[in-house]
Amino acid sequence: MAPLAERLTLIDQLTEQVAGFKNFRESSRDPQIRQFWKEKIADFNGLLRAQRKALVAAIRQHPDLAERLDLIESVDGVGLKTAVAILVRMPEIGRLTREQATSLSGLAPFDDDSGKHQGIRHIAGGRQRLRGSLYNAALPAAFKWNAQLMALYQRLIAAGKPHKVALIACARKLLIFVNTVVERGTPWVRTAPAPVALKAA
Repeated sequence: MAPLAERLTLIDQLTEQVAGFKNFRESSRDPQIRQFWKEKIADFNGLLRAQRKALVAAIRQHPDLAERLDLIESVDGVGLKTAVAILVRMPEIGRLTREQATSLSGLAPFDDDSGKHQGIRHIAGGRQRLRGSLYNAALPAAFKWNAQLMALYQRLIAAGKPHKVALIACARKLLIFVNTVVERGTPWVRTAPAPVALKAA
């Protein structure tokens, strides 16, 4: 798994470079300089596509990894990029308790209590790059792709939770869904969203 992790780190680094190039392009008013950065972005995006394709091909050379990748990607809201990140950054997936999975990912909430003081619960530690991938996946999942996460997000917002707190909870739940699917060895079963109760006229 180490060679796969190294290749994924390269992909992450290329992604960060593209983001930096985009910032440089947007901060420049010189057409020639903007064109220079546009070409750099195109070049690096080409490298990114090639490296992602090569990484997926390397994973699929191993039947056990390919099976787990497909199970992870079956979860609503988990695209191929996120599935690869989970598989490579958390090879123990499916063999962990939900508590262990969220702790290793850095998505487990910790309190900041001391004596009578009750602090705000926060996340810390864990595998930073994995946490970032899950957090980025949680936003579209909680707004469009996963009915259960959509319901969770709306419930937390209705209870007064800030957007970021609700999104972290969705990222945590998404990882739990993935861990359960891999543990059971069966693909995700889509659940229809609960009907909205109508108020009496």
